Amino acid sequence: MTSQPKAKNRVDELLDELLADDHSPEAVLGQHGLLKQLSKRLVERALAGELSHHLATAADSEESVSNSRNGHSKKTIQSEQGPLELAVPRDRNGSFEPVLVAKHQRRIAGLDEKILSLYARGMSTRDISAQLEELYGGAKISAARISEVIESVSEEVKAWQSHPLDEVYPIVYLDALYVNIKVSGRVSKRAVYVVLGINPEGHKQLLGLWIGEAETEGAKFWLKVLTDLKNRGLKDILIACCDGLKGFPQAIEAVYPQTQVQLCIVHLMRNCMKYVPWKDRKAVAADLKPIYQAATLAEAEAALDAFADQWDKTYPAISQIWVRHWENVIPIFDYPMEIRRVIYTTNAIESLNRSLRKVIKTKAVFPGEDAVFRLMYLAMNNIAKKWKQPIQNWKAALSHFAILFPERFSL
Repeated sequence: MTSQPKAKNRVDELLDELLADDHSPEAVLGQHGLLKQLSKRLVERALAGELSHHLATAADSEESVSNSRNGHSKKTIQSEQGPLELAVPRDRNGSFEPVLVAKHQRRIAGLDEKILSLYARGMSTRDISAQLEELYGGAKISAARISEVIESVSEEVKAWQSHPLDEVYPIVYLDALYVNIKVSGRVSKRAVYVVLGINPEGHKQLLGLWIGEAETEGAKFWLKVLTDLKNRGLKDILIACCDGLKGFPQAIEAVYPQTQVQLCIVHLMRNCMKYVPWKDRKAVAADLKPIYQAATLAEAEAALDAFADQWDKTYPAISQIWVRHWENVIPIFDYPMEIRRVIYTTNAIESLNRSLRKVIKTKAVFPGEDAVFRLMYLAMNNIAKKWKQPIQNWKAALSHFAILFPERFSL
């Protein structure tokens, strides 16, 4: 049985009529194309409807006696189709306040989101202006106006910095990125500390951003950060994974005394490789692997001794790095391999920081701390859109957390 073709509705018929003569890309999407003309007509019709509603609503009031339509005023707004020259209806009393295109509004909703999205990818305000002009047929939006849009996010950033947190995060990662900020007229290198939590469902959540002096912060700074997290509702952290941050163990002992501090193995390996020329890196990395992948602490100690025997004559600093940090390395051997994989690979924060570095490297110097927070916040929103699945190996780790921490964590 042959199916009957679906009858066209009125909208389809009208579109066929409009496209009958020319349906080329220029005719549809060009500077004077059909889409732009339709957008203009649609906005003007909507504004006319708003005025009709305004006059009808006031029909029973004294105002309606003297109020009526009073022609149009010209207004140019920026839209995704480029600049639209609109005829905005007026009323005689001047009491009409349009909603779709409010007074003093110069952009249709949607363009601001495009500006923020481009900025979050590391583009400068001038680059964004040029990009929008190219995309939307000559839409000229100044760098100053783009800056206004970006600065409008400041209140949103402040709200996010104080948003409530879950009561328990099984794992929290801490790391630092470095930026140049203008402080009192001078450029200063500052550390942006990133705190990333893994919630009980295994999903990544950025808990906050803090700016401090590059590599000089101590227990007092970390006490402030951890107290902030606690005040926002975070009652317990099972494991805190970090890169030997100065003063951090003492601070977490004061705020979260039950939390286990684990040195990030990836960072430890990276520090070791600084002493190794390219020709030996593969061999050195292979001989270090038995240390952190050992089944027991005794096996790990034996592997470290074997490494020292093999490499101390050539690279004596490497085994000493492990010895100095051994106290914060060995907690990993208290956990089964499922939890170890989640901790020492640190894929969660490594991938996050790679993405953030791509964005901040486009900014040679930030004008202030607020500018850093805005860019990092917008960039994080873009990155977090991809966080739809739990981190790798999470299901296996989850059951072990419930067994190891029965009073602090439950499925």
